[in-house]
Amino acid sequence: MFIVALSYIAPLEEIDAQLAQHVLWLKQCYADGLFLASGRKEPRTGGIILARGDRHALQQRLAQDPFALAGLARYDITEFHPSMTAPGLEVLAAPAEERAP
Repeated sequence: MFIVALSYIAPLEEIDAQLAQHVLWLKQCYADGLFLASGRKEPRTGGIILARGDRHALQQRLAQDPFALAGLARYDITEFHPSMTAPGLEVLAAPAEERAP
């Protein structure tokens, strides 16, 4: 699983101009099963995405984000293997073979 932290590197006016296209891109990533959750940071300096799958595939998909194509955001990826979750979020837990002893 991955946490992707987007940081805006352009004024909000430029972000807002690409927002509708970014949302369409997000919806496609959800439809493809890559993204699990997303939302903007507060204060509005970027966003967070929870993703699953392969790092290389994720990096390729992030490069297709309209924010990336327009040079509006930086993406920092952190991989982690959740071993515990709150009730109802068990789908986020790493498979048993990936959990630390």
